Amino acid sequence: MSDRLPRITGKQLLAGLEALGFEVVRVRGSHHFIRDHGGHTTIVPVHSGETIGPGLLGKILRDCEVTRGQLREVL
Repeated sequence: MSDRLPRITGKQLLAGLEALGFEVVRVRGSHHFIRDHGGHTTIVPVHSGETIGPGLLGKILRDCEVTRGQLREVL
């Protein structure tokens, strides 16, 4: 099975990361700043109807130290 995720929106990504223990600490425009209890932080853009590109998704997951498999389980 491929390690690729289907294209997801910023809102879906936020929901998945929140299920993994992240919380939104502030919002500036369409950018949601999230953090977990371990101190991992990143920014998730939430633009209506737009999907997160594969490169940006990979960067966000690396920042959070979350694997694609972990995200797939909670989505």
